[in-house]
Amino acid sequence: MEGDDVPRRFSTQDDWGGWVMRRLDDGWCAALDRDSMRCTIYERRPDNCRVFEMGDSDCQRERVLFYTPL
Repeated sequence: MEGDDVPRRFSTQDDWGGWVMRRLDDGWCAALDRDSMRCTIYERRPDNCRVFEMGDSDCQRERVLFYTPL
């Protein structure tokens, strides 16, 4: 996330010293508004989120993994 303009409260350092988006205890991104399911820092979201386009094949795969019952 080097070079991104993410507010500090939404990021954390990983085990290797890199900065990543902070996740809540249940694994959800800390910047996600759960009521609207929208990013609360959309204009300042990291580059990784910018290239992950809603509806593309990566997005569809994640949706299947998330919405498929165990």
